[in-house]
Amino acid sequence: MSMSFKFSNPPHFLKALDWRPRTARIALSWEERGASLVELALVLPFLALLLLGVIDFGRAYYLSIEVNNAAYTGARYGTENNTDTTGMQNAAVGDAHDVSGMTATATYGCECSDGSNAASPCPATPPACSGSTTLVNYVQVKTSYTYKPLFPWPGVPSSMVLQGLSRLRAGTY
Repeated sequence: MSMSFKFSNPPHFLKALDWRPRTARIALSWEERGASLVELALVLPFLALLLLGVIDFGRAYYLSIEVNNAAYTGARYGTENNTDTTGMQNAAVGDAHDVSGMTATATYGCECSDGSNAASPCPATPPACSGSTTLVNYVQVKTSYTYKPLFPWPGVPSSMVLQGLSRLRAGTY
């Protein structure tokens, strides 16, 4: 024996369980058919151009971050090996392995702890520091990369030089 319930007017909590749409289908007139397709055809080139712009400028931003981080990595290596400029350059270029054609230059020297009287490389007679400042060693790594956009954009140059610079202290003199 099976039991089934049929409601002529179902309670409100059962109406919420009914997933079928209550609205009737609206028929389009003959003149309105295809209007959505025409609108899409008009807007699609602008959306594609916007997408290409986002990709191109996102790529430039990513490469700028890579160039700056590579300079920091080279300088970080230099804090442990402050006279190894070749090692600093190799560390910087190796950090940005996906940025082919990036160049790095590294220097080391000494300066007063307030940033004055910088000398690169540090001479046999170091610069005199005044007051409570002391003489400290520093390393500096500069990185650069020439970025060329994927597409020519109005008002944007055909190539841009992205540069990174990091200067860290490498201990006291």
